[in-house]
Amino acid sequence: MTRLLKAIGLAVLVIAFSALDTVQSQTSGNQAQPESHGQTVARVNGGRVGIISGGIGGTYIRIATDLASVLDDGDRIRVLPIMGKGSVQNISDILYLKGIDIGIVQSDVLSFMQRKAVHRNIQARIHYITKLYNEEFHLVAAKGINDIQQLAGKKVNFGVKGSGTDMTATTVFSNLEIDVVPVHYDQALALDKIKKGEIAATIYVAGKPARAIAELKRGSGYKLLAVPFTEKLQETYLPARLSAKDYPNLVKRRAAVDTIAVGAVMAVFNWKSSNARYQRVVRFIDAFFSNFNEFQQQPRHPKWREVNLAAKLPGWTRFPYAEQWLAKNKPKPPVDTKQEFKRFVAAQGPNSGFSQPELEKLFKKFVQWQQTRQ
Repeated sequence: MTRLLKAIGLAVLVIAFSALDTVQSQTSGNQAQPESHGQTVARVNGGRVGIISGGIGGTYIRIATDLASVLDDGDRIRVLPIMGKGSVQNISDILYLKGIDIGIVQSDVLSFMQRKAVHRNIQARIHYITKLYNEEFHLVAAKGINDIQQLAGKKVNFGVKGSGTDMTATTVFSNLEIDVVPVHYDQALALDKIKKGEIAATIYVAGKPARAIAELKRGSGYKLLAVPFTEKLQETYLPARLSAKDYPNLVKRRAAVDTIAVGAVMAVFNWKSSNARYQRVVRFIDAFFSNFNEFQQQPRHPKWREVNLAAKLPGWTRFPYAEQWLAKNKPKPPVDTKQEFKRFVAAQGPNSGFSQPELEKLFKKFVQWQQTRQ
């Protein structure tokens, strides 16, 4: 009898556990199955955008970092700022290096590469999304050198080989017909060599204020030299000026150093629309252009305030989707808030009787209302 009861009890337990297994199986069947390793890799990499920029002390890397800070949106878009070696190498990386979708380069790089026959059919293969800002030509010399002509026959740092600085310095000194001895160091090492008297000067093409130069101490023996804006240079470059506001330790108050500038460009490979990489660039352009106003606010780099997304770039072809986006979303002309407020007050009639404190309070509310409307 005891054995029979035990057998019955065991059978009941088996049936109960079987029923529980069935319920759990049905429940788990209703839940989403965990994704496979391959699915995880595809999801995480689907929105990745690799942007090749510049060295750690330059403007390019700060611009790329701003892009990541503003645009990162989970797996949909993840911007990866990557340090690069400069414009010439960045173009090669866009063409051939895995994981590079976009590059920041100087606007004179395509014409330079065409002259040097570096890559075939380069203008058809490389397009641009937008012109960014202008980069200034910084010529930092040792104490005792007061004019660019005094550099003839002396060692001058042209930056790392393949960099935009190397390219522009070569072009500028060739056009000015000043025969110097080019050397190639990173900027930190070059500045140290100037201090030790081993080289006479260094060139650095970067958006002002360039951190590597802004950090130089007052009275350290360095000086910024002017670059003449000759007729030959006018064909490719723009006039520019470095002031005490940019470099208070190197430029005297109310003084300025005349130089030249070259445009910075957001470059991309000319992908076919059927390619998955094209779609990745399209998502980036949608996010970047739609959120552009955020880049012109603090604490983003001040160079963003120079950017006009719709600006044309001679010698370059715009990426087709960027052209289409701008055609459909023509930017509205800037609103003169103060003028609109004056018209608003005038519309209240000549006897509105607002005191100055009331006008100031009303203006703040007017600005808030206008921002909401926009």
